[in-house]
Amino acid sequence: MTNRVGREYEAMRAHFLRAAADRGFTLDPAQEAPVERLSRLAGELAHPAWRLRRPPRHLYLWGPVGRGKSWLVDTFLDGLPTPRKRRLHFHDFFRRLHGGVARHADDHQGGAAVDRAVDELRGDCRVLVFDEFHAHDAGDAMLVARLFHTLLERRITLVTTSNYPPAGLMPNPLYHHLFEPTIRLIEERMDVLDVSGPEDFRRRSRPGHRPRFAQGARLDPGGEAAAGLVPPGPGEAGPVAAHHRELPARAVRDGLVWFGFEELCEGRTAVPDYLALAERFPTLVLDGVPPLTGASPEARQRFANLVDVCCDRDVRLLLIGTDPMAGLSPEAPLLRDLDRTASRLALLRGPETG
Repeated sequence: MTNRVGREYEAMRAHFLRAAADRGFTLDPAQEAPVERLSRLAGELAHPAWRLRRPPRHLYLWGPVGRGKSWLVDTFLDGLPTPRKRRLHFHDFFRRLHGGVARHADDHQGGAAVDRAVDELRGDCRVLVFDEFHAHDAGDAMLVARLFHTLLERRITLVTTSNYPPAGLMPNPLYHHLFEPTIRLIEERMDVLDVSGPEDFRRRSRPGHRPRFAQGARLDPGGEAAAGLVPPGPGEAGPVAAHHRELPARAVRDGLVWFGFEELCEGRTAVPDYLALAERFPTLVLDGVPPLTGASPEARQRFANLVDVCCDRDVRLLLIGTDPMAGLSPEAPLLRDLDRTASRLALLRGPETG
């Protein structure tokens, strides 16, 4: 290593150790290899960009939920001295990508519109962290494929996290073959690292920072007072602006919006609606929550997406109803990403501690 590369490598290693100590834990053995690789990447990025014939190798970190993948890449990004870095969550990135493609559709055809939209989103960043990547929707398969092709061809270093190994993307056997060229591209152009330790860290209580999402609660009907809530009055219902539409809320108060499960999850809503709500309201209440076994498949997926958005955007989520995961087995094919949803719901306090 050159002196500069070695200094940046050591600085990043020390940064990871300090960050773990600040959170009250030591690195899990499964996290050691990613920490080593990310520290080496910090050293590689210490070279001025104009001296590199090509950017450093891209990274793809995957493993079960709660193993610290997002913490790893967020800590890495926080420790990089360059300002030319960016982190985007998959849901947010894809919403912006769709909007960018639509804007450029009149001037550019097909993949060119995607390329232009991707370039707008990445700006002049040298390192792009793309968190919680997944590919389930067959209708979006070709757009995701073009997205990855474009990102991997640019002079940036892409770091992604996922709950799936590359071969597990687009798991639907009817459409998996459509994504196989992208899987091969990922495996050829990215270093794939497995972060599969035995413990779900989200379920471990830690001192220090509690995100707003973890300060939410799951309440039984009639237990609203445990969270300092007053049920909506008859005159509080009204429409709330979301993404290019209005949604029927049961109440809108200072910093809080209240919906019924039927309207927000069984209705024809989508991730861009939840993102729009998260940008306006630090607290979201959802009542009438049933066991997900009794909800439609579409509502189950919308609920999972809503939980993802609230967790990522640090929105305080209050659920009123029965336990949504009751009767659901991790092996049951009722819900994509069921394990991630269960892990995140474990962060919500019960009424006895709320």
